[in-house]
Parts: sequence; structure tokens; C-alpha cells
Amino acid sequence: MSTTPEDITIEYEEAGQILIKELDKVILSKGAWTTLLFRYQELIPETGEYGPDKYAIRRYQKVGGEYRQKSKFNISSADQAQKIVDTLSRWLGDL
Repeated sequence: MSTTPEDITIEYEEAGQILIKELDKVILSKGAWTTLLFRYQELIPETGEYGPDKYAIRRYQKVGGEYRQKSKFNISSADQAQKIVDTLSRWLGDL
């Protein structure tokens, strides 16, 4: 378990093979509840290659000095990610 937001990762390894490779992360908020945005790739077992970039927003709660994942939202495609960016840009432009 991670004790700081900087230590939290989406990367996942099994039997020495990285199945989920973290490419980048941004800490959106810190505190007892922390929100992170990840950019990652998943290994395609059939080819041994990593697939296209994927994105996830995850919320963690600090309990007993360690962060525990409480919720997640996986952005399913680059198209969906672009729609989120476009919508937020439009909404923020209205402020």
C-alpha cells in the first residue's frame, strides 16, 4: 500500500511481466481523499505488445496511514477522452 499520492501507481506486474504499464499520472487533488489521473497501456497477451493508450481517474482514501482505492472511472477510448476534454473546455469557457 502507498503512504503518499506520489507512491500510488496503476502499474501491475505478474510473474515478472508488466501487464499494465503506467505512462504518466497527474495528481488532481491531495488530502484524506486523493484523485489521480493515469495514462497507461495494457499488454496484449497474444502479441506481447502493449495496446493503445488508455486513461483512468481513480479516487483513494487515506485509512490508517495508507491510501486505498475507493472508486475508478476508465476512459474507454481516445475518442471518449477527447469528448471529455472538449466538454470541459466548453464549460470552463462559459465561466
